[in-house]
Amino acid sequence: MKRLLIPTLLLSSAALAQPAADPTAFASAADVNAQVTAMRNAMKPDQGFMWKPLVRDGEVMAALEYWKKPAKPAVHPDQAEYVTVIAGSGTMVSGGRLVDPVNSNPTLIEGSRIEGGTTRTLRRGDVFLVPAGTPHWFGIAGDRLVLLGTKIPQLSH
Repeated sequence: MKRLLIPTLLLSSAALAQPAADPTAFASAADVNAQVTAMRNAMKPDQGFMWKPLVRDGEVMAALEYWKKPAKPAVHPDQAEYVTVIAGSGTMVSGGRLVDPVNSNPTLIEGSRIEGGTTRTLRRGDVFLVPAGTPHWFGIAGDRLVLLGTKIPQLSH
């Protein structure tokens, strides 16, 4: 029995000494820039928006949003949205009250406008967090507004 135990212990300790696989999802600046260029080239002339996942961990992902035209104001009832402006510039209106809300899908309510929101100018490098349930809308200044956004599920208590 001692003869079998020593090789087994050696194999077990060797397996423990090996580093675990790194679960980190990573995109370099070159990857981000290449994806933004590919999205710009893939958009049709009348297309106002494109969305493309960049990195993911199961259901949670960071995705690029390429905006050429504004969409309807929106609310994500159970998801906060953490965003970095990657390129271009625009305007964000957030807070206030969503007018004429319509459930588009379980994670999205769209409306006709926002009343009483706060208007902010967006430029490359800006970072913001829109809490779950908060109305928000993006306007585009110039030819585009490119965002890197991550939807963060609201934790239930």
